[in-house]
Amino acid sequence: MRKNRFVPSLAYENKKFLESGDARPLRILAEYLEPITRLRKFRIKDTVVFYGSARALPMQEAQEKYSEIVSRKGFNPDGNEMDRIALQEAKSMIRLAEYYEAARDLARRLTQWSMSLENGQRFIICSGGGPGMMEAANRGAMEAGGLSIGMNITIPHEQFPNPYITPELGFEFHYFFMRKFWFMYLAKALVVMPGGFGTMDELFEVLTLIQTDRIQKVIPIVLFGSDYWKDVLHFQKFAEWGTISTKDLNLFVIVDTVDEAMQYLTTELEKRFLGKRKYWYL
Repeated sequence: MRKNRFVPSLAYENKKFLESGDARPLRILAEYLEPITRLRKFRIKDTVVFYGSARALPMQEAQEKYSEIVSRKGFNPDGNEMDRIALQEAKSMIRLAEYYEAARDLARRLTQWSMSLENGQRFIICSGGGPGMMEAANRGAMEAGGLSIGMNITIPHEQFPNPYITPELGFEFHYFFMRKFWFMYLAKALVVMPGGFGTMDELFEVLTLIQTDRIQKVIPIVLFGSDYWKDVLHFQKFAEWGTISTKDLNLFVIVDTVDEAMQYLTTELEKRFLGKRKYWYL
């Protein structure tokens, strides 16, 4: 009797197939279905999404690095180009650290406010899950005793899950567009701290979706830090050149303090989403 030496594997257990190009639709679908399962389990209704630089440090760490740099033996920023650049970078670290602490404080206060709502915690803090401003947001929520979400992405550098995410709500994505989908699907407000290319990509995509009515809900958007935003982007020039409508400048507000951000966000969230069920559950 002939023995069958080959035992075929089940398709969903075939690792080589699942990692192949042919199985890409399955991997994309998995990045939709797996998060929705966990989010439903925790009855996540809505989020406040924080964007911002992955390079920002907590103030204490930034100050320690600054002191370490300026106290180097022979440090001479006036006569040495490398020292001048190092000093400039150290000062930038301190400036970004101020925003890190603001993001942390804002996330903490928003979480405390959301936990005080009659039906339990709403508007869960959600970040990109990595270091910097993302860490600050998750950290503030944790310090307030609330849940927070981290939607991490696998990239070569600057992106690793921070330790302040609620463990069961930490997600890892391969596809940027699936990560962006989950950012916006539950978002009821957006806080954008100073950031680089990634932050600009996320901000302008959201503005475009709202401008073109691809997002039907009205999302309050806060750009934090007028010194930064007015320095790196001249929004008014878009309107002056006729590439956007003047009314598009009303899609966001620029604030400088946590108090301003809290006042604007809580007022908008209460007006637009509290007591309304249309955008509640997955």
